Amino acid sequence: MKKYIAHIDLDCFFVSVERIKDPSLIGKPVAVGGTGRRGVVSSASYEARAFGVRSAMPTGQALDLCPNLIVVHGSHGEYGKISKKLYRFLCDYAPVVQQASIDEMYMDFTGCEKLYNNDLPGLMRTLQALVKREFSLPCSIALSSNKVVSKIATGCVKPEGCITIEHGLEKEFLAPLDINVIPGVGKKTELELRKYDINFIRDIQKLSKETIETILGDHGGYFLRTAMGIGGDTLEVEWIRKSISNENTFGKDISNKEELLTHLFDLTESVCYNTRRYGWKGKTIKLKLRYSDFSTITRNVTLSEPTNDDKVVFEAVKSIFLKAYTRKMPVRLLGVGLTQFSEAADKSLSLFPEDDKRTHVLNAVDALRKKFGDDAIHTGSV
Repeated sequence: MKKYIAHIDLDCFFVSVERIKDPSLIGKPVAVGGTGRRGVVSSASYEARAFGVRSAMPTGQALDLCPNLIVVHGSHGEYGKISKKLYRFLCDYAPVVQQASIDEMYMDFTGCEKLYNNDLPGLMRTLQALVKREFSLPCSIALSSNKVVSKIATGCVKPEGCITIEHGLEKEFLAPLDINVIPGVGKKTELELRKYDINFIRDIQKLSKETIETILGDHGGYFLRTAMGIGGDTLEVEWIRKSISNENTFGKDISNKEELLTHLFDLTESVCYNTRRYGWKGKTIKLKLRYSDFSTITRNVTLSEPTNDDKVVFEAVKSIFLKAYTRKMPVRLLGVGLTQFSEAADKSLSLFPEDDKRTHVLNAVDALRKKFGDDAIHTGSV
């Protein structure tokens, strides 16, 4: 049976959502991210990219490249809500949908040809139009025999492109493309390949397995298979978030320990609140600390029992911080994360009444935050 795997990529997703909220941003160079010069760009519009602005770029550098750049802080909770709605929407059209990230999804239409009048390419165009009409979001869609070819294809036709790669033409489609379109080709791999005058995918297609593995080691086989148009065609029907974290790059480096602990507690509150929203508890707590000279350390501790309690997580991350903060140097960034999740069995009876009381308190705090905003109430750090 021929496999039909589609990939949908929301174009400049964060920027697109902000433009829905504020139409005056349409057609202007916009970036979503840290609004101070020390922040980081999360997403950039195509108008901004024309000036060289890219995601993961410091906001200050982006503003130097594009002085008229409009930087918006962003609404990450809103992005997640819209992404979930889109996922449910696509489940009405494809029997299997995999959410690869907040702005990317795969759909498996294998066996659905007759259902859509043997015109799956036409369905792709229809879906693209529906996403624009129902969500006001521009997107690119590609259909092929596997995930990797479809993902590469969407990247080639962005923004708002739609393409179908027929079965048997995968290798031909990929041949003229630059090697940097292959997922997993980072700067180091790209430089290594170009040293051997391997600049296009057709150059990889000419290599033997032994040769590519001599150049790239064990990973060479993956790049050769991808170059030949071979990739995975089975979707993971459930996307599981592996960690929840939050970090803050300060507008000015901070050396006061008590002030740093206050920021740590604010980050802890945010992480625990989001963990409870998912109905989870985490067992491993992570700290990220970046000094003013950009040197960065990460530390973690694993608790005996999973938790989503602000107080418990803060005590743990505070302990890690006090042991890790050893240099007489101001701090540029702090981050807190929670991982190794399990389902929070809040409805089960506890042997300890104090635990039940604490759960009720946290539930009440969450309800107030949901209604009045994150800053409406705080649990307190003690």
